[in-house]
Amino acid sequence: MHSDELGLSREQLLSLYHMMTLIRGTEEQLARAHQMGLVPGPCHTYVGEEAIAAGVCAALRRDDVVFSTHRGHGHALAKGVSPRAVAAELFGKATGCSQGRGGSMHLFAPEAGLMGTSGIVGPSILQGAGAGYSFKLLGLDRVSVAFFGDGAVSNGAFHEGLNMASIWDLPVVFVCEDNMYATEVPFREATRNQNVAERARVSYAMNAASVDGNDVLAVYAASAAAVARARVGAGPSLIECKTYRTRPHAEGMRDGGYRSAEEIDEWKKRDPIANFKNRLIANGQADADAIAEIDAEVQSLVQDAMEFARSSPFPDPVSATEYIFSAQE
Repeated sequence: MHSDELGLSREQLLSLYHMMTLIRGTEEQLARAHQMGLVPGPCHTYVGEEAIAAGVCAALRRDDVVFSTHRGHGHALAKGVSPRAVAAELFGKATGCSQGRGGSMHLFAPEAGLMGTSGIVGPSILQGAGAGYSFKLLGLDRVSVAFFGDGAVSNGAFHEGLNMASIWDLPVVFVCEDNMYATEVPFREATRNQNVAERARVSYAMNAASVDGNDVLAVYAASAAAVARARVGAGPSLIECKTYRTRPHAEGMRDGGYRSAEEIDEWKKRDPIANFKNRLIANGQADADAIAEIDAEVQSLVQDAMEFARSSPFPDPVSATEYIFSAQE
């Protein structure tokens, strides 16, 4: 799909490139920080999947909400959480978006519409439906988005959430990031029907689309259409994004034995950032100078975020029992 068909300006196209590059740069630095022992706990990076977060969140308003997964750094950044807040959270610092209490898998920034990431597989689907139900009851034109991976579609939450959203016409967009593996289990071995969009369309009579998850414009087009439907009360949609993570499931885990080096290399050729950059230049929508300017700005933002995270204080141990429950009289 050509960007002219979407009505996107040059500034909007460059903004998509900026966001994907920001996610990639932040993730690569966080992976290095994890290797250096600066990130306690697990770290699941989003390298290779940046077009999905950037494309989906570009179609949202600030007051729309997102529910995410253990691989949620990209969603957080795309929804408006600052690189500083994300990096500091992974470092376990008090200046993190969850005040150092959540870490990599539990980012939370409701002021930006990020309603939480989770280490559990599938809850985002039910939470997204719940938020959509709330918006409908309150008569609001806000939209809820639930991100989840291919591993979640075999969970009961997938059936329950999609069924409820469908029968009640909830303003929800379900985004399946099909990166072919649930940890190390190939999707093809986990289910006979790997067509997630077909499941939504046939089983739940839901508007559904399957797109190239490495093509940010294809993701944006499907997301903008789904969000527009949801906002006017036309019901939920599911977007199946075919993509691939080029790093291990989590930093420090093996990356061989369940997929080949040839497969990884083949997917690296479909890198969403490099291909979008080449596309912008080929179409005359950007030049080398504009790209270099964005790359330099992103590098500065990422470096600043890492330095901020390093220098920030850890939470005061005295505050350990805060935010555990609501102290209401």
